[in-house]
Amino acid sequence: METNQMTKVWSVDNDVENTVEKLRSCTQIVDAASLLRAGEVVAFPTETVYGLGANALSDEAVEKIFLAKGRPSDNPLIVHIGAREQLATVAGEIPTKGKQLMDAFWPGPLTIILPKTDRVASLVTAGLESVGIRMPDHPVALAIIEEAGVPIAAPSANRSGRPSPTTAAHVLTDLEGRVAGVLDGGATGVGVESTVIDVTVNPPIILRPGGITREQMEAVIGTVALDPSFQVGAVETPRAPGMKYTHYAPEGELWLVTGEADHVRKKMSEMLRDAKQHGQKTGVLATEESRSYWEQQPEADVVLSVGSHTDLEEVAQQLYAVLRDFDDCQAQFIVGETFSRDGLGMAVMNRLEKAAGGRILSV
Repeated sequence: METNQMTKVWSVDNDVENTVEKLRSCTQIVDAASLLRAGEVVAFPTETVYGLGANALSDEAVEKIFLAKGRPSDNPLIVHIGAREQLATVAGEIPTKGKQLMDAFWPGPLTIILPKTDRVASLVTAGLESVGIRMPDHPVALAIIEEAGVPIAAPSANRSGRPSPTTAAHVLTDLEGRVAGVLDGGATGVGVESTVIDVTVNPPIILRPGGITREQMEAVIGTVALDPSFQVGAVETPRAPGMKYTHYAPEGELWLVTGEADHVRKKMSEMLRDAKQHGQKTGVLATEESRSYWEQQPEADVVLSVGSHTDLEEVAQQLYAVLRDFDDCQAQFIVGETFSRDGLGMAVMNRLEKAAGGRILSV
């Protein structure tokens, strides 16, 4: 594809006064939606991260997503809808538990795997008979989907493998000149992508942890299983985005160290000293609790906090931006702490493990 096209940027004031109906009449939304209808790709904010959207019913349009991102075509995409009435266009029979989850968590950061219809572009599903669908909880996202009049396939709006974008500036860093437009609606809220759950099986199974936790879903539909392919290196065909490849990675080499706090600090210090001896600029992915300690250590060139160990929502919101900040600081070797896997921690650790490409030490 052409990679030096003009990327148009629109700013949208995303305040509480702006309902979806008000936003639909904004020139910025109308212009962006017209590009989507014309088969172009446009980035827009959701409550999780920025998405890179194209008409989910057109293989020609969806192909532009893969080309812009440099994304493998065997990695399926999520389809975003603006209203429940659009479900019939992209999904077949909806199991009872799927309907219960929609009632409880839509609009919101939950993607539900359902049988697909023949109208869904084949590139969206990577040849599978199912499709992941969600309704985003963001007025700008809902407005552009409804104004476009078609369901929108939209992975995260970054180059494949890079940390997902939580601001329009992140999108432009990766994709300027590669996409037709970017809707700037400010920073996103949740910070990590949606949870993906397959309700075509019993019990339903989480294919990707995200903004809706296992505990929240089990309170609605009962037992929910976990897919073993969360681990980096799984070789089976991916049934949801983010299952097969290393993702979210900074440019520097990232290692995670887990264990008792004293042992973790000792091992991280050894690794940092060794990296500095080899001439590398070092970084520490710290928490608020450990930041002051690491700032006093000479082996740590760059120390960035991702938030408090006790506030996983804050960690999720800041994670991708901090990983990108390490790139801005030109850190070449990064070590990081780990987090509890309870609740939202499952999503945080899933993203960190993939960003590290499986480089995890237990001490």
